[in-house]
Parts: sequence; C-alpha cells; structure tokens
Amino acid sequence: MSSSPAVAAPAAEPLDVADAARLMRRATMASVGVALTLIAIKIAAYVLSGSVAMLSSLVDSSLDAAASLATLFAVHQSTAPADREHRFGHGKAEALAGLLQAAIVSGSGMFLLFESVRRILNPAPIDNGLIGIGVMVISIVLTLGLVTYQQRVARRTGSIAVSGDRLHYLSDLLSNAGVILALVLASQFGLVEADGIIALGIAGILLHGAYGIVRGALDMLMDRELPDVERARIIEIVKAEPRVLALHDLRTRRSGLATFIQLHLVLDADMKLRDAHGIAEAVEQALITAFPGAEVIIHEDPDGVEESDGHARRI
Repeated sequence: MSSSPAVAAPAAEPLDVADAARLMRRATMASVGVALTLIAIKIAAYVLSGSVAMLSSLVDSSLDAAASLATLFAVHQSTAPADREHRFGHGKAEALAGLLQAAIVSGSGMFLLFESVRRILNPAPIDNGLIGIGVMVISIVLTLGLVTYQQRVARRTGSIAVSGDRLHYLSDLLSNAGVILALVLASQFGLVEADGIIALGIAGILLHGAYGIVRGALDMLMDRELPDVERARIIEIVKAEPRVLALHDLRTRRSGLATFIQLHLVLDADMKLRDAHGIAEAVEQALITAFPGAEVIIHEDPDGVEESDGHARRI
C-alpha cells in the first residue's frame, strides 16, 4: 500500500508492540481531547455571535468528535490481545476504522469539490466576523499540533486508523487555513475567486489522501503480502542460518500491529528431529527480533522430498 503519502509506512526501527499500542491510544485520545476543546470554544463563540456559519462549524466539530471516538474504540479493540473467539487477534478493526475515516473525508472532499466549482463560476465576497476568524486561528493552532503528533505516531506504528484520523483533522486544518488565506487575498488584492480555487486544491488533497487510506485498509482486510523489501529481509534472515538448505512457500500478512510469517525450511534429510526443531527455533527468534511481536510458523521439510502439491518453488 507502492505506498501513498497518506498511509504511514512501518517504523524504520523495530517498535515493541506494547509501545506501539500505547502510542496509538494516546494519539486517538489526543484527537478526542482536541475535538471536545473545539466544541466548547465554538459553543461559546456561537452564543456570543449568533452566527449560522459558527453553528455549522460547531456541527462539523461534533462530527469530528464522533469520528474520533469511533477511532478510539477501534484502536482499543485492535490492540486487545487474542482471545478464544479471535485467535489471530483483533487487528483488522483498525482497517475498518480507516475505512470509516476515509468515507468521512471523501464525503467532505466531494462536497468541497462541488462547492469550489460553484464558487469559481460565481465568485462571492467572504463574510466572516472577528469572532469567526479568532476561532479559526485557535482551531488551526490546536489542530496543527494534533496533526503533527499523529503523523509522528503513524510513522512509528504504521497505524491505518491513526493515519485516517490524521487525514480527517488535516482536512479541517487546510479548510480553516484556506478560508483565512482567501480572506487575505480578497481583502488585500481583490482576488474574490481565490476562495474557490483554494477549495478546489484542498478537495484534491483530501480525495487523494482518502484513496490512500482506503487502499491500505483493503490491503489489510484482504491479507495482502508484506512489501517486497520486507519479504526480501525475511529471506535474507532465513538464509543467514547456514544449516538451512532452502526455503519455500513464504506467506506473509499484517493485521493491525501484528505481523504473520509462514514458511517452509528445507533441511538435511538425515538430520535428527531435535536438531531440525532447534534450527527452526533459531530462525523463528531471528525473525521475531527483526519483526517484534510477529507470529512465525515454520514447517521443516527434508531435502529431496517433493511437496504433495508439486508446486513448491525453492528460494
């Protein structure tokens, strides 16, 4: 998921699963906190100004809070340990949260796309009182801090849910910044049409980002193989064990924070079972060191014995 900028890449340095889960929960709680803070500020601004535009912004922040609460629940669920009913864990709940966020951002992007075209065809002056501008500035500062923190967490954990939540708040950040920029361009340079042009650019950014989140979420739900670079790393680790003659049937996937690796080792046919088991254990530990928290399943095959399906290709 080549990868899209909207979807965080897995961390460059191995990160303990417990630490990654803790970072994800903190990021989602931070987003809920920011949303509730903005709701309180906008309620006060609406009471003082009576502005319908401010009421609309208040409703938007309420939807943000609802979406963030849904993501918080999904992250809590996805980081829960495996149980009797879910032997492989709950990691795919994160992908579902990513799809929800992508749907919200896509809806916002499409609305903004149509509205921007309308504004370009029919430019109109932007009316926004001092209270509205003040609220937007506060919103930009809080949201910028949140988005920056979410980006750092998403890069370290590779979390689709946090990436989707970040994209959601990035849409608010760009929209507010765009309104202020359009106000300046209209008031200082008479560029009334700038509002629609800026909105069109923001809509494009949001829809591109939503596409990346959807693609990443579907990759996880459909058990797509790990990137070629990571598969090559697995092969390199396995082949570093001198007693391994070859490997085949390498299968990988990722579900939330969990990585699953399955493969067959080809070993000396005359080797004792205890020795074969020891080699498999050594390879498994080496893989877990490189991919913290990974679940590794290794099957040992004696050299010279063809697989029953006849399709195994040695690596």
